[in-house]
Amino acid sequence: MALHPLEILPVVIYLLLLLFLGFTGKKGDDSEENFIIGSRSLTLPAFVATLVTTWYGGILGVGEFSYRYGLSNWVVFGLPYYLFAFIFAIFLAPRIRRDGGLSIPDRLYRDYGPAAGRIGALWTLFMVLPAPYVLMIGILMMAVTGWPLWFCITIGTVFSMIYVLSGGFRSVVRTDKLQFILMFGGFILLFAVLVSRYGGLPFLRTHLPVNHLTLTGGNPPSYLLVWYFIALWTFIDPGFHQRCDAAKTPETARRGILISIGFWFIFDFLTTATGLYARALLTGLKTPALSYPLLSHHILPPLLSGLFLTGLFATIMSTIDSLSLLSAITIGHDILSRTKAAIGRVKAVRLGLIVTAALSILIAILLPSVIRIWYVIGSLFIPPMLLPVLSVYFPAIAPGRGWIVANLIFGFLFPFFWLIISAFQSPSLAGLNNFMGIQPMFPGLAVSVLLFGAGILLRPSSNGNGRDSGTPRQ
Repeated sequence: MALHPLEILPVVIYLLLLLFLGFTGKKGDDSEENFIIGSRSLTLPAFVATLVTTWYGGILGVGEFSYRYGLSNWVVFGLPYYLFAFIFAIFLAPRIRRDGGLSIPDRLYRDYGPAAGRIGALWTLFMVLPAPYVLMIGILMMAVTGWPLWFCITIGTVFSMIYVLSGGFRSVVRTDKLQFILMFGGFILLFAVLVSRYGGLPFLRTHLPVNHLTLTGGNPPSYLLVWYFIALWTFIDPGFHQRCDAAKTPETARRGILISIGFWFIFDFLTTATGLYARALLTGLKTPALSYPLLSHHILPPLLSGLFLTGLFATIMSTIDSLSLLSAITIGHDILSRTKAAIGRVKAVRLGLIVTAALSILIAILLPSVIRIWYVIGSLFIPPMLLPVLSVYFPAIAPGRGWIVANLIFGFLFPFFWLIISAFQSPSLAGLNNFMGIQPMFPGLAVSVLLFGAGILLRPSSNGNGRDSGTPRQ
């Protein structure tokens, strides 16, 4: 894809402006709380901007899914997340803000002891490593520049993370405000041009396969159902928890998520509709993941195409910087600072950011498949983490510490070995045949529910909150 200089210019300006915003502005004091959650001062507009942008890093995957399966993109990547985000807002967000913790492992250490905290920190690290998005930014940059993938991955990672070293969470929020405007502006621009030039639904009905305008996209219901279980990720997403911790008040956290759902609905409409136009106008693409930038390049004048490409970069990079900080917090605050090493807490988090960058680049280069990385992470870490995290905020469902540790171990091991067996009996990882036809996540969730059920039935009646010591919080 040979770009006009005017297509590249907005991207360059954006990258320079991103660094300026990331390195300047009020940074607050040098405390760990300020670096991790901005001293719990996040206002409602900032909360919405940073949550909406962080949740949409997989934009190239959304483009590919829309190109292949049409409206089912909304059924898979929209509807379940609205549902679980709504539940999160009503029942979890205020509790998280009132809880006073700094991270998910922080709470597991506090409520269930060192063993649960260490295991939870390790699982959280795998969950928040931005390797899939680092790979995505590398793929997009390679398509734009023609440079080698490994070099594009490295450059994209540096631009997405370096300013986080300076201001931590405050830098992430400042840059997210710009990225919010760019991601919405780019898709509104392209969608408006497409509708004005080609018309609306009548054009799509004429030029799309029939299944693209159905809610299933030709996929069996069982395939769609799997994605609803993957959407349970919402309840244990460290980004959601961090923003609730950072909110000014519990009400800010609750309202912020509810408002964000509305913006996600609008953005999903824009991305799905644009994907349908891409399928109608660009038939036979060999790389559907690049359907959005290719459509922009063919439809828009160079400068406007450059603005749309800038929106794509902003969408991905807004997720990379947030996940990078969360990964750095896990390494520095939840792992390194709890060892005997003589290192300051904020310094440990900054060191964690460097480790995060190196690990993400390595994984993205060695395992260059976004879908494969997503699939493995979701299958392995939702089962062990879901119920232990929920039990922190709902003590009535919490078994004792031993049961929590068992859940964190066996909830991981069951899907891990299920995945290994599936890989051995499959011709390739790209065409994975699930053992006994069952997704690896389901055995893990079943084990987790059984362990929690047994723990609740067998816990001493005198300790109704499910914890081995201490009193329940109000």
